[in-house]
Amino acid sequence: MDKKILVFTGLPASGKGTAAKYLVEKYQAKSFRFSTIMRDLLDRLYLPQSRENMSHISIVLRQNFSEDIFAKVMAEDASRVEASVVVVDGARRLADVEYLGKLPGFRLVSIEAAMKIRYERLTKRGENPDDKNKTWEQFQEDHNLETELSIPALMAKADVVINNDGSLEDFYKQLDKLVE
Repeated sequence: MDKKILVFTGLPASGKGTAAKYLVEKYQAKSFRFSTIMRDLLDRLYLPQSRENMSHISIVLRQNFSEDIFAKVMAEDASRVEASVVVVDGARRLADVEYLGKLPGFRLVSIEAAMKIRYERLTKRGENPDDKNKTWEQFQEDHNLETELSIPALMAKADVVINNDGSLEDFYKQLDKLVE
């Protein structure tokens, strides 16, 4: 079986999670998220899953275990799973794709959307406890978190760029084209 490993990168609320969910539902893709490890740890520590807390956990783990600790986990998960389509959601830095990039079927996919659109989506969905009431200024400031700074450089390395400024239907059409 030829496995497609689609690694999504993009700025906050660009549509990475929506893309992953769609591919899981339509193509029975298996999906992994870089943030799952941090969310699990924060839950275990009874700490809120805020962007700031996830950024802190990410830094601590990478400083103490290796810059590519998450990349190793994601590559291992992607290679072990039985599925024709594997989605890895939330790559943020070049180190994140170092091991994934060596797997057959790897494609780095940049999902892009305008900042105002992303802000509206973020406050509407409220994925993290601090998102629903986030101000425009706070949203802009989040882009300066250490975990967010390297995303644009990774997006520039993408094999495929998907624009998510339009309708959900248009977004899904681009994703279908990607899989086919």
